[in-house]
Amino acid sequence: MAVEPKPFQAAEPRGDPSLKPAAPDPAPDATAVPANAAFEDYPLTRQEYISAMVHFYRGEMHRSQIWRARLDTTTNWAVVTVAAVISFTFGDANHPHVVLLLSNLIVTVFLFHEARRFRYFDVYRARVRMLEENFYLPMLTRQLVSPDREWGKCVAEDLDHPSFKTSLFEAIGFRLSRNFVWMYLILMIAWLMKLFVHPTQATSVAEIFARMAVGPIPPWMILLAFLVFAGGIAAALVGAARYGFSEDEIKGLERDRQRWKV
Repeated sequence: MAVEPKPFQAAEPRGDPSLKPAAPDPAPDATAVPANAAFEDYPLTRQEYISAMVHFYRGEMHRSQIWRARLDTTTNWAVVTVAAVISFTFGDANHPHVVLLLSNLIVTVFLFHEARRFRYFDVYRARVRMLEENFYLPMLTRQLVSPDREWGKCVAEDLDHPSFKTSLFEAIGFRLSRNFVWMYLILMIAWLMKLFVHPTQATSVAEIFARMAVGPIPPWMILLAFLVFAGGIAAALVGAARYGFSEDEIKGLERDRQRWKV
């Protein structure tokens, strides 16, 4: 029987294995950043910049939504207070009408509290609108030119030195014209109805005026205090409408640098 020859195999080198030639070192990575390098020594890439802006937008949007939800909570407190006071006053003819007048003070406290919350909400809303107008808008329109070339510097300064974008009077005018004016109007109507129907239906204006008295306080003093309070509410509404404090909260005014008090 014929035997097939085996293929040739090179013999392995004998001797010390440490004498084998070492593998060549990998080529150095030109983009590798030293471990002790400073952040300022290397500029951000386009991808890093976009990723940072996306996360920054999400964070500011989340904070603005939290403060927006707190605004609704304050409004709900005021609505519940008005409903409870009206139910109590009309529940019995002997319940005094002055409770309706005093409830205006409670609603005013809620108004100031909500105005304060609105100022905090407007800080984060302003940053969100600045990003939407100058970062996302150019990408959506395929025109990579921001309407405000200095918007990044403006937002950076606001992060370093945060400031309110609306004054307390502006915030009061805004929330008053949107929500609280209707609560004051309902309380005023309820007060007049209380004077008219309780304890019995009034037959003249003089009788309604006489019912305004509260203990030793004469009716003219109660009426004067009510008119002064109502006049203040009316003046605040006129000021809000005249100076634009009643602008809708979704309208972006962030291109106006006067509102960025940095």
